[in-house]
Amino acid sequence: MARMHTRRRGTSGSDKPAADETPAWSDVDPDRVEERVVELAEQGHDPSQIGLKLRDEGVTGTPVPDVKLATGKKITEILEENDAKPDLPEDLRNLMERAVGLREHVRDNPQDYQNKRALQNTESKVRRLANYYRGDELDPEFRYSYDVAKDLLED
Repeated sequence: MARMHTRRRGTSGSDKPAADETPAWSDVDPDRVEERVVELAEQGHDPSQIGLKLRDEGVTGTPVPDVKLATGKKITEILEENDAKPDLPEDLRNLMERAVGLREHVRDNPQDYQNKRALQNTESKVRRLANYYRGDELDPEFRYSYDVAKDLLED
């Protein structure tokens, strides 16, 4: 698939190995994994950070190679069930943070044309992603602007 804002093709990446069940060396309790996921979310970690922490640190010393294989649910599903779901989807929040930072940089450095273009591209991605999430994850009347993003990120 081609890149969104360049004329180049994308680069292939590695895929997760296809697995139907947890590895034999990983004997984790699904309930304990869910408790740890909620605990990490309450500490302020994003779903991707939770997955990395569980992979690296594990639950009671045993690493969790894949939360979905261990529990049968994705991290975001576990967070939804326990009312610990973040107010914004993680990918949208990260793009908004980047756009806000770029806008502040461009305001301080008006001659930086390369980052002006990067700001345009990033805000375009935010609008596209907001259209995708509008109605399900976001309010149906949600419209992206710098002020709205700044207010959402301050919370």
